[in-house]
Amino acid sequence: MKLGFEEAQTAYLSGSQSARAWTERWVRDWAYCPSCGSPKVSQFPNNSPVADFLCFSCKEEYELKSQKTTFGDKILDGAFRTKCDRLAASNNPNLFLLNYDLKRLSVVNFFVVPKHFFVLDVIEKRKPLAATARRAGWVGSNILLSRIPDSGKIFIVRDGLLQPQEAVLAKWKQTLFLRDEGLEARGWLIEVMKCVEAIGKREFDIDDIYAFEKHLSGLYPGNQNVKPKIRQQLQYLRDRGYLDFVSRGRYRLRSQV
Repeated sequence: MKLGFEEAQTAYLSGSQSARAWTERWVRDWAYCPSCGSPKVSQFPNNSPVADFLCFSCKEEYELKSQKTTFGDKILDGAFRTKCDRLAASNNPNLFLLNYDLKRLSVVNFFVVPKHFFVLDVIEKRKPLAATARRAGWVGSNILLSRIPDSGKIFIVRDGLLQPQEAVLAKWKQTLFLRDEGLEARGWLIEVMKCVEAIGKREFDIDDIYAFEKHLSGLYPGNQNVKPKIRQQLQYLRDRGYLDFVSRGRYRLRSQV
């Protein structure tokens, strides 16, 4: 996989237009499908309503967002209502995120967030545009990248280094079980996965997770039985191969490839 762009491939005067053309061309020419490993993903026609790229082998769709700087906690996205409506749709795309070095004209980081990590808690509603704006009253959204666990950020290129393809494909498969659940159930599972990651060690006791009870109660104030819910999520994650059961009340995070 070549990480550099071809400067002569576009004649746009705008730097942002040139960068978009460079990054789209790079994904089309060099990116493989992180779901099935197909060596190419195909570009949809410009201004397609849902996605930018499609894998013809496994039919996974991808939206691309690129920028010069490293992605922070929030990513600007489209209309809030449209985004919420798409969450449960079968063609809600996975998200490619690419940041690049404009001086070197090359990819620095390129990773994918699988669509099963997108739940309502990850989408933030922005303030309506002012009455003086061209699209007065329009309500946009942010993707809260900070609310997605590390297992939902699968790097293909990290800090300018290509990651092993077999590790990328394996990490994708590790969390596919989330697609079997509805939005609310996925939200709970993802939050517990984040708590497990936050403990900072592979092997942990259930009391380590119970320490997040107040945090989870704040996220789900309608649930009055948070500890039983936590145990239920841990059992599910164990049954789906995300965690290993070590002994009574003790678990181990399975190696994140």
